[in-house]
Amino acid sequence: MSTTSGRVRPRRSAGPTVAVTGAAGGVYGVGRALAARLAGSGSARRVVAIDVARGDVAGTDVTWRIADVGDPLLASRLSGVDVLVHLAQDASLASDPQQRRAFNVRAAQTVLTASAASGVKRVVLLTSAMVYGARPDNPVPLAEGASLRADADTGMAGDFLEIEQLAARAPRVHPGLAVTVLRPAVVVGPGVDTVVTRHFESPRLLVVKGSVPCWQFCHVDDLVSALEFAALGRVQGAAAVGCDGWLEHEQVEALAEMRHLELPAGLTFGTAERLHRIGMTPTPAGELHYVVYPWVVDCAALREAGWRPAYDNEAALQALLAEAAGRHAVAGRRLDRKDVTVTAAGAAGATVAVIGTAALVRRARRRRKG
Repeated sequence: MSTTSGRVRPRRSAGPTVAVTGAAGGVYGVGRALAARLAGSGSARRVVAIDVARGDVAGTDVTWRIADVGDPLLASRLSGVDVLVHLAQDASLASDPQQRRAFNVRAAQTVLTASAASGVKRVVLLTSAMVYGARPDNPVPLAEGASLRADADTGMAGDFLEIEQLAARAPRVHPGLAVTVLRPAVVVGPGVDTVVTRHFESPRLLVVKGSVPCWQFCHVDDLVSALEFAALGRVQGAAAVGCDGWLEHEQVEALAEMRHLELPAGLTFGTAERLHRIGMTPTPAGELHYVVYPWVVDCAALREAGWRPAYDNEAALQALLAEAAGRHAVAGRRLDRKDVTVTAAGAAGATVAVIGTAALVRRARRRRKG
């Protein structure tokens, strides 16, 4: 403790000064949550909160700096920063894919360049275990050092692949700058809305014939704690984040109290691609792989560093189901009341998903003719 004019002032942490982009919200809300966690734990000497507008994270050791992560002038806002955690991403299913890709890649590139220019020692980037790809021949679990086999399409997995490429090049382009990449499993929790979480808003859980689905989740609270580990340098390089182990599909069905619909791969992905082409679904057919094929990861690096998730897969799934309650989706597309009625008309049959998607296609064609 030290004193100034007779007042007692807490001694500052010996930890690094950590900047967090997206600190007013950030992807999945983790930017704000991480800034608040670092400010509350005292593990960082100072927290520099960066966003396009000031948020509500406060504290004696929190400094707000207004900046656009896509603007090269970001470098001028990073003075005194030791570590930057970049969480200002666009993961909205409502975003135009090209604009979203341009923003996410430009922001990551600007963050890396600005950090190197201003003397930041380490950058933490957030991608996803989706970069490993969801494939029927994937081992369960995948090792963190496994090849990145995701399809470079217009979905979020394509965004993450490009960010991973930037991260891999950064140490060569910017000597002295260390880069840590966290790859979470299926992220769940309040406000999380992805093509995978919408799978649990469907009338049935989709299963492709011959596939063996396995499920692994990552609650946002655990993602925030893993990001703190990375910010403090307790884990480096590329690290997967998720609950220990995985759930077999039968366990998921029992916990969710949902039945499955089994379809051939050709029909499943062909229908999904047609729906995407006419603008009825928000993501390309390739993203549907992530709800039918395994992409479970071994979180060895964080585990060896002493990190432990607070949620197991069962509890994380319950959090997902609580968010999905009262919502309805088919092939990743949220349904309005009329669409729900159309889909529900075939709910008693074994081909509910096909009936529902076919009905949506017919309605879209009628609207075009009109």
